[in-house]
Amino acid sequence: MRHFVYLHGFASSPQSSKAGFLADRLRAYGLTLHCPDLNQPDFSTLTTTRMIDRVNDELRNLAEGPVVLIGSSLGAFVALHLAEQLMVRGESTHPVERLILLAPAFDFGRAGMDDLGEDGIASWQENGWLDVPHYAYGETRRVHYELYADAARYDSFSVHSTSQTLILHGRHDELIDPATVATFAAPRPHVRLVMVDDSHQLSSSLDRVWSETAAFLDLHNRR
Repeated sequence: MRHFVYLHGFASSPQSSKAGFLADRLRAYGLTLHCPDLNQPDFSTLTTTRMIDRVNDELRNLAEGPVVLIGSSLGAFVALHLAEQLMVRGESTHPVERLILLAPAFDFGRAGMDDLGEDGIASWQENGWLDVPHYAYGETRRVHYELYADAARYDSFSVHSTSQTLILHGRHDELIDPATVATFAAPRPHVRLVMVDDSHQLSSSLDRVWSETAAFLDLHNRR
């Protein structure tokens, strides 16, 4: 039995528009999209390591079977490194069969917070906390500097996982440089990169996201 798991982005939630869109499309094929809440147990102490652990807990609650990880932005960063960890430890009950990465924040712990600037990062480190708009909660929430420090321990460009991977990224992404994503994909024959004329949210490209996803997963042959 193949499982589908969606990892939402930073300051988002399982109720995001992309999560709902993909869940509806998969449901039409009789498939369930599992969407763990990566904010839990507390957004303020969020780290990549904790998110990976949270998804591992989700997988342990599923029956044995291959997994398709779908990640958005920071969730894509988490998906990539979770797949790497599962490969390294030789996971046999829930091997990652496919990765679908939407606007992946490959450099989250390095260049992924460039909008803050060096002074902003230094201030975050000194004060310990950063106030950010949380789109799911509709209010400003604080997050600890360990989010940034922990993410810096994960190097996306050093992963060895060869899970078949589909990346969809906006040419006009205002948060993640498309060139960074292209640099990641170029030397990896198992990665298919699709650039679309859209911004970071990919909100104008959801139909393309789905058509590429369905083809990548060979869903049309299930009909």
